[in-house]
Amino acid sequence: MLLDSTHLILLCLGFFIVATLYSSVGFGGGSSYLALLTLFLPSFFAIRSIALICNLVVVSGSTYLYFKHNHAKIKDFIPFILTSIPLAFIGATFKLDEYIFFIILGVLLILSAIVLAGQTFSKNKIEKEVKKYPAYFSYVTGGVIGFLSGLVGIGGGIFLAPLLNHFKWNTPIKIAALASFFILVNSVSGILGLLNAGTLQLPWKETFFLIIAVFLGGQLGIRISLKKLTPNNIKRLTALLVFIVGIRVLLKNGLEVL
Repeated sequence: MLLDSTHLILLCLGFFIVATLYSSVGFGGGSSYLALLTLFLPSFFAIRSIALICNLVVVSGSTYLYFKHNHAKIKDFIPFILTSIPLAFIGATFKLDEYIFFIILGVLLILSAIVLAGQTFSKNKIEKEVKKYPAYFSYVTGGVIGFLSGLVGIGGGIFLAPLLNHFKWNTPIKIAALASFFILVNSVSGILGLLNAGTLQLPWKETFFLIIAVFLGGQLGIRISLKKLTPNNIKRLTALLVFIVGIRVLLKNGLEVL
């Protein structure tokens, strides 16, 4: 066991809160799991592996409920998935230096948050407006974000949702559903990539308790989302979470100035 009981309890509490908040906007919480794990675990590979597993647990439940409530149709998601799965696998096989990994992650999160937050304060916003795009848009978008997902060890929904909201690909709730499903398949692909590269490390006791924490938080969060959050609130909560994590990851883990 890598952690003593006190640290493990604190980490489980943090994971529960993250899972609750992130699942409410269709995410798994991988970016924040990475940030929290860096405070407690010394192994970069264990950090990356646990984040992907916890992502998978959260979005499995979220994806099921989105489909159950008819917020998701598999035919709309297939183009994103066909290109994201192989590229997430390829991205996961890259062995980045830790500081480069965190700089890339932090910058991408901050940019995503700024774009998404700007949409919610536009005076001319029309929440139900949906635009049509050519088929290649979904394939290219899925591939690029899939590669980034595998590279940094998260599911990628935190990049995908702000981008698709910006382009008005669909309604916020359907984009959240796609983000959840996207994270699910890319987390599986990323885990396979880590296995292939020989870098999957899962300390079993820590992983077991963290899985329980995120499962409970994820179930709570998705139910809050489906019943309480408006489209604009989904966007604002998403942007806030992404921005906070991005700043912390960039300054503390990437540039090491905090």
